[in-house]
Amino acid sequence: MRQTEIAKLKKIIALDSELHKIQDLDILLERILYEARKVVHADAGSIYIREEDKLVIHYAQNDTKQRTLPPGQKLIYKVFKVDINKKTISGYVAATGEALNIEDVYSIPEGAPYGFDPSFDRISGYRTVSNLTIPIRTNTGEILGVLQILNALNAEGKTVPFSQDDQLIVSHFAANVTVALQRAQMTRAILLRMIRMAELRDPKETGPHVNRVAGYAVEIYERWANRKGLPSREIERTRDNLRMAAMLHDVGKVAISDLILKKPARFTPDEYEIMKSHTIMGARLFIDKQSDFDEIAQLVALSHHENWDGTGYPGMVDIETGTPLETNPDGAARGRRGEEIPLFGRIVAIADVFDALCSARAYKEAWSEKDVLAEIRGLVGTKFDPELVDVFFEVLPNIQVIAGKYPDNDESCVPGSVS
Repeated sequence: MRQTEIAKLKKIIALDSELHKIQDLDILLERILYEARKVVHADAGSIYIREEDKLVIHYAQNDTKQRTLPPGQKLIYKVFKVDINKKTISGYVAATGEALNIEDVYSIPEGAPYGFDPSFDRISGYRTVSNLTIPIRTNTGEILGVLQILNALNAEGKTVPFSQDDQLIVSHFAANVTVALQRAQMTRAILLRMIRMAELRDPKETGPHVNRVAGYAVEIYERWANRKGLPSREIERTRDNLRMAAMLHDVGKVAISDLILKKPARFTPDEYEIMKSHTIMGARLFIDKQSDFDEIAQLVALSHHENWDGTGYPGMVDIETGTPLETNPDGAARGRRGEEIPLFGRIVAIADVFDALCSARAYKEAWSEKDVLAEIRGLVGTKFDPELVDVFFEVLPNIQVIAGKYPDNDESCVPGSVS
């Protein structure tokens, strides 16, 4: 192995501890794909996770296509599933556990059991050549997913085959990330169990809903943070914590009576006051803060129903007792307004309302995306932070992709139906 390959291997080993710090599954998958491509100078790639007998694409990256987009906009890719069988390249690798290193996907021998689907190349104008597909599996041999890296680039930027050393390095990397990936999957499962507790109490709090809200929140935050010139490490660390915290934005509903949560009619004034207390109840779950995640989760749970103009809730209250710290003339807690509202609460407020309006519920039909976007614009300066609404519309294409990744079983507004 040459010195350059040894240096790559050392870099992969050094990344191991850094990747183990990432707790959220989606953030980790995105980073795994990026680092795998970077270390072998690959132009593009995708990462799939196994779900029963299917592979589900979770992230796709393509530097060539990315350079054609406006600054800050992410590549939009179609969410799809691949059968785990020997007919496709990724399916073959998942089915057999064998890596494939293909010099040119358009020159696969006729007798090979797998084939290449050129539809993406035809639609996008991209030319896939070299393909390195590696299984991600546990130390007991269980397939967790597949890492697919495309178009190795030489020093002149020309597409070349992946070397055997490249295959060895990416295989080693895939083996190293397994523990981090399993831990992130376990963390996601624990969060979803907490959310299912809330779902048993309030059917609106579904797994797809909270995954979408969390994904939207991360997109809004990342664009806002890049606008402000925040350091990349700070952005990545915050994305990780915010995604998990946003999933738990309504976890305080577990403390609200079913008689109120599941009431089909309008709340009485007293019932509405009890319902509003879910923000304080949720914040109390994180009162013994042990980490940055606890801090962000508490802020999100407490403040995602505050309004930019100060008319939201719960306002200026003591989390432990629920008593007002500052009051209006009527004695009620004064609502937080403007930048008194924590940034993460302002972000999740937009994400939550967008998804709620787009989603069908037992008591309402899904709004069209056109009407939802008009409503978001109409609430600028009253309910929502004007700057963050601008950011929301900048990342709308990314948000539409996330909506497609986590669909409800029922009707909802069609992502991408309005530009």
